[in-house]
Amino acid sequence: MIMQIRPIITALRRHRLATLLIAMEIALACAVLCNACFLIMGREQRMKLNSGVDESSLAIVQLTGFDNAMARDLNARMLSGLAAIDRVQSVSVINTVPFGPQAGANGMSLDPAMKQINAVIDFYLGGPSSFQSLGLKLVAGRLPQASDYVSLSNVLPSSAQVWITRSLADHLWPGADPLGKEFWSGGHYRVAGVLEHLAIAQPGSRGQYSVDWSVFVPAQPGPFLTGSYLLRARPQDISHVLRDVRAAVAKVAPDTVLDMDDSKTISEFRYAYFENDRAMARVLVGVIAALLLVTALGIVGLASFWVQQRRKQIGIRRAIGATRGDILRYFQTENFLIVTMGIVFGVLLAYALNVMLMKAYEVTHLPAAYVATSAIVLWLLGQLAVLGPALRAAAVPPVVATRSV
Repeated sequence: MIMQIRPIITALRRHRLATLLIAMEIALACAVLCNACFLIMGREQRMKLNSGVDESSLAIVQLTGFDNAMARDLNARMLSGLAAIDRVQSVSVINTVPFGPQAGANGMSLDPAMKQINAVIDFYLGGPSSFQSLGLKLVAGRLPQASDYVSLSNVLPSSAQVWITRSLADHLWPGADPLGKEFWSGGHYRVAGVLEHLAIAQPGSRGQYSVDWSVFVPAQPGPFLTGSYLLRARPQDISHVLRDVRAAVAKVAPDTVLDMDDSKTISEFRYAYFENDRAMARVLVGVIAALLLVTALGIVGLASFWVQQRRKQIGIRRAIGATRGDILRYFQTENFLIVTMGIVFGVLLAYALNVMLMKAYEVTHLPAAYVATSAIVLWLLGQLAVLGPALRAAAVPPVVATRSV
């Protein structure tokens, strides 16, 4: 094979334009394949986001059209009415859930004067039993006690014991024990516990590093915490429970409107939230398949054209002793060199495209593993694509070949 490389290169120089076009097509395929696979895997990882709550067992019921002056009465009616639904395990008041409506986002600071904003966080305001209903996992500190549930005179309490995520704690106090630490965000808060995870309501809204920057605040239901109710049931029952909610609301709170768009299971919220990511992944898979198909057809077409042009040359080589295997290896080696040249340009183009994506979107540097995998795929594709024309070339009898002009 090594001895064949020099004559192959000499032959390719006589067909510079065709060789260059195929190589550039392979370069484009390599660049797109690397970055498209990288983006698809990024979307897959994003969709596997750990929300920190027991999604399969939870649903939220959202009401509108009520008078806040009647909040305490409404909360009492709804808590008792929803708890009476068959198979409901618990009901609590909460302002939002992961993948649900945005609520409680605010800047926070380690400085009482808030001269510097250290992070933008989501506040989860939850009434009694909401912490347990969510299924939050405590990794440090203590569980909320009855005395921790503060009354709200505004959308956020003026002072409270709070539970923050480990990700947020590492950001605010890297390497330090966050328990007992203080921060300010329209009020004064002290960390009483650390949660393993609790995703913000809209995890992709503020960058991939802040998806877990959440704070749970135990709060008493009232005018500033009403109309949104967390239901917990067994995973196999939660959908049935949610279907019974409409009748329960019509019975216990006929003066309100049930918001069906925002009354869903958490699993449904998650599915809807990542719909664009799934659509993008499907589009990229289609682009990859189409590009690989076009590239393979281009290789097949060029190889077939060259086989037809070189029938006399093939016949002469067969007549002087070249075997079918020699002819087959010749075309495979020639294709390997063209694909390799395309891959070299493709790697440079892939990293250039990755830099553009890093500037336009929040993606990281392209790992070398994607480049190596794409190169292997294109080498294999090239060898498979050229195999048919190469076999036809190797099958030409010497006598027939030498008689053709």
